[in-house]
Amino acid sequence: MTVKFNVVERGNPANAEAPKKFYPSLQSSGRMSLRELAREIGSISTVSSTDTLAVLEALLTIIPKELSKGNIVELGDFGSFWLRSGAEGADTAEAVRGNQITKVLPRFNPGKEFKKVLEAIEFEKA
Repeated sequence: MTVKFNVVERGNPANAEAPKKFYPSLQSSGRMSLRELAREIGSISTVSSTDTLAVLEALLTIIPKELSKGNIVELGDFGSFWLRSGAEGADTAEAVRGNQITKVLPRFNPGKEFKKVLEAIEFEKA
């Protein structure tokens, strides 16, 4: 599989005086909707696209719900979802409070089989 990239010029955020450098930036080749995903899964399995869509919709409801409980959601060789937070610091451990958390972001760690696919990607300049 081939993924295209553009060339972008970026400065160093830690040092505004540093000379800018050029970096590859991955370019999307399109999108796949949830309905298209269900249709594709239906075409390679014995499950109908309608049933697949129902399961995917349930998955999209359950994952955020479980993350909001503080759980890690493991999806086998696909990978795992968990929450990461950004927070303001305090001077002492006793002074730390939940309201110092400024943002909560979902994170994904690919599993073994997912990583194999990522390692096989070839890159092509757009």
